[in-house]
Amino acid sequence: MFSNSLYYRLKPFIPRKVQIEIRRKIALRKRAKYSHIWPIDESAGKPPEGWQGWPDGKKFALILTHDVETAEGVKKCRQLAELEESLGFKSCFNFVAEDYDVPNELIDFLKARGFEVGVHGLHHHGNLFGSRKKFREQVPRINHFIEKWGAKGFRTPSLYHNLDWIAELNIEYDSSTFDTDPFEPQPDGAGTVFPFWVPATRNPLPEFDSSEPGTRNSKPETFLRNGFVELPYTLPQDFTLFVLMKEKNIDIWKEKIDWIANHGGMALLITHPDYMHLDNGGSRASEYPLQYYRELLDYIQVKYSGRYWHVLPGETASFWEGRCLTGKATLKPLRAKLRVCMLSYSFYESDGRVRRYAETLSKHGDHVEVIALKRDGQKDCDTINQVDLFRIQKRVRDERGKFSHLYRIMKFLIKSGVFLTGRHLKDPYQLIHVHNVPDFLVFATLFPKLFGAKIILDIHDVLPELYTTKFGESQNGGLFRVLAFLEKISGKFADHVIVANHIWEKKLISRSIDRAKCSAILNYPDQTVFFKRPRRKNDGRFIMIYPGTLVPHQGIDIAIRAFSSIKDEAPETELHIYGDGSIKGELKTLAFSLGLDGRVIFNAPLPIEQIAEIMANSDLGLEPKRNDPFSDEALSTKVLEFMALGVPVIISRTKIDEYYFNDSLVRFFNPGDPEDLANAMREMARNRDVREALAANASQFVQDFSWEKRKHEYLDLVDRLVNSK
Repeated sequence: MFSNSLYYRLKPFIPRKVQIEIRRKIALRKRAKYSHIWPIDESAGKPPEGWQGWPDGKKFALILTHDVETAEGVKKCRQLAELEESLGFKSCFNFVAEDYDVPNELIDFLKARGFEVGVHGLHHHGNLFGSRKKFREQVPRINHFIEKWGAKGFRTPSLYHNLDWIAELNIEYDSSTFDTDPFEPQPDGAGTVFPFWVPATRNPLPEFDSSEPGTRNSKPETFLRNGFVELPYTLPQDFTLFVLMKEKNIDIWKEKIDWIANHGGMALLITHPDYMHLDNGGSRASEYPLQYYRELLDYIQVKYSGRYWHVLPGETASFWEGRCLTGKATLKPLRAKLRVCMLSYSFYESDGRVRRYAETLSKHGDHVEVIALKRDGQKDCDTINQVDLFRIQKRVRDERGKFSHLYRIMKFLIKSGVFLTGRHLKDPYQLIHVHNVPDFLVFATLFPKLFGAKIILDIHDVLPELYTTKFGESQNGGLFRVLAFLEKISGKFADHVIVANHIWEKKLISRSIDRAKCSAILNYPDQTVFFKRPRRKNDGRFIMIYPGTLVPHQGIDIAIRAFSSIKDEAPETELHIYGDGSIKGELKTLAFSLGLDGRVIFNAPLPIEQIAEIMANSDLGLEPKRNDPFSDEALSTKVLEFMALGVPVIISRTKIDEYYFNDSLVRFFNPGDPEDLANAMREMARNRDVREALAANASQFVQDFSWEKRKHEYLDLVDRLVNSK
């Protein structure tokens, strides 16, 4: 990898003949080393689960593609297309958009004859994925040429690939990977001779803002498609065989075609007009006779006549996407079933984030156990939706000071560490997913990690900001520095860190977490629980509701004071509060002192299925948090849940909420301002049209932010982790 990286960095400054000689020496050395997986990797022949075969009972699929690297190659395209057409074949020509002139007449000629045109990057030198910023700067121009040429697909120069990023292009398919090819600068193979589906991650970053054609600037960013089909190339490239290895026949192509046909896979070939000598007598070191390519086409026609499905890559992608969306074929081989543990200092039945992860893995076929807290009257052991739950410590949310918090957390850390170790000795876990707070709870997994378990740390709340805000400490003080240090070492200990929003992701990357091991996964609502349903309440009351933790930074006192300002002019309104927390008693006293007894109603926290039903029958949701250093960047999951239920919501105009939402989706008020919140309550209570417009816009918006659509982010992460060495 190091020699590859060094070579490709220096490549623009090396004469072409020298480049080829260097690559030839590297390739010949690697050929012996990787003979067990090249040109054939036996493990790549396994079909995806549910595979029912190619259309019309064909034995295998055949896709021909050409990457045109230079202006010299452009000159050969028409003659090559005419040859293929005369033999009954069609192909896709991929052009580099800005390195040379691509005549419109050539594009029109190819498309008129039934060939396909694709984009092969803007420039052929360099690594498109060297940085996220560099990649995103090129996205608008790439999308411009995709639209201009009517392209369906993309292939990166030098076959670098980052499929999560490629999802930002307006494409139906990509073909930048391969089943096995140790000679490429990024030699990690896809390990399959079948197409597969790549879901779009829609990972919004604020610096992506351009007016170039093809850019989509909504916030959060929304892509035009839910993903794309990846078509790995599966036959060795012509340049590798005939220029680097100086093969004098097509035996390797024949061997691989036969193997793919026997396994019912996809034979996808990349050739380069640049390296073909069209007079069949290659006179330069970088050329080979066109006859080799013609021999391959003749071989396929004669040996497999009537038994191969020959189509363009765009047609293959459409076929495969259709199978994916109708559930007729799973597009990725399933990994082995896992034994997983979720560790959380929370009450599992009301913690939607932990439950989504656990139940998703359980439905995926994994055995999932959860170690969590216990309320009075609950059993120590339970099973909820096929997830085994162990409640190892009681908690009443009445902590006031730092030391009472720390004592209970340290007690849970020790108990969970002992419990985890015992369970792991009995039956080892492959994955342990630890949820903060606190970050250092991750060290309870020390023994399982030493013996091979992969560890995820999920940062629901950023602790230095949370606790300094909670206890009135300065961010320049000792508590902040200690918590930041614990955040850093906890992140280093974990194999991967998940962060609950994109602003926090950027913050943690800047101060404590390696970018390569950090991902943002929002608190997406589970639409099997949070969905729009018929209202059962028709008693004339106007119900505003806050469901959540009762702590100072959530601003419930602000909501109560605001409500007291409108109680007389809106006698039908009530404020219902569901939750527990350290200031519940104070809030009750405040409501009583303001004459709101019977109008502000306090309720115990409920499991998410019950609270969803109650929220759905309310008229207005409230998220009245302050904009302190923690709350200003903390995204409340309840906002998205209200949207999914079709309930309009009033929220504080904080940094995080303005990042994700706008005035067409929610009613903002100035944080910490009871009078402004009262005005918002008054407007929403009086104006049904405004409520319905916000709810309708939000319902449409949240469709793209459901757990069902986004759970692949987590499942793909789990797959990568457990399959990594």
